[in-house]
Amino acid sequence: MATYNKGILGAFSGKVGPVVGATWRGKDVMRSLPKKSNRLATAFQQQQRSKFAMATEFLSSVQPVVSRYFGGNTGLKTRRNQAMSYLMKEAIVFNEPNYEWDYTKVLISKGDLLGINNGQVAAGTGQNLEFTWSNNSEQGEAEVTDKLVLVVYEPTSKATVYSLNAGSRSSRSATLELPNFLSGLEVQVWATFVASDDKLAATSLYLGAITVG
Repeated sequence: MATYNKGILGAFSGKVGPVVGATWRGKDVMRSLPKKSNRLATAFQQQQRSKFAMATEFLSSVQPVVSRYFGGNTGLKTRRNQAMSYLMKEAIVFNEPNYEWDYTKVLISKGDLLGINNGQVAAGTGQNLEFTWSNNSEQGEAEVTDKLVLVVYEPTSKATVYSLNAGSRSSRSATLELPNFLSGLEVQVWATFVASDDKLAATSLYLGAITVG
């Protein structure tokens, strides 16, 4: 792999002849095409591929949230990459004979802002979910204007519903309306607070599994 300065044609990505252009840790790089191998993947490689596929599928569904609020963009590792690394290490567990999610350890945001206090979710009328929490603004960097961010995930259909501004920290309650096809299904729910200017985020809280009315 080699780095290069932008010439008259500028940087490029993808395959061009025998080389591939890409961006790695904020630098433009070129590398030769990998050689095909007939060797079978080891058990460890197969496990990593399974975990990677699970994490990729989930992250794709919550990309608008993770890309804003998971860690920080340092130029070396994107927010999505940070989330991928965390999920593969902490939230995907082996339960013979397959890997599965430990939803209690899944995070959809990660940061230093004060998180949700006494957060709860309950099934409301129709396909609504009702959220409540305590107002802990003015503690640390928490503000009354911090926005509530919600993520709801249905594992079988892979359906995801999210809100980037479901209410303010001081409002103490919020309602999220879900689509009709989720009626009667069990969903996984997370919530977090982010600053009104999106510059700070809290580490998300798993609120549990709940059956939609």
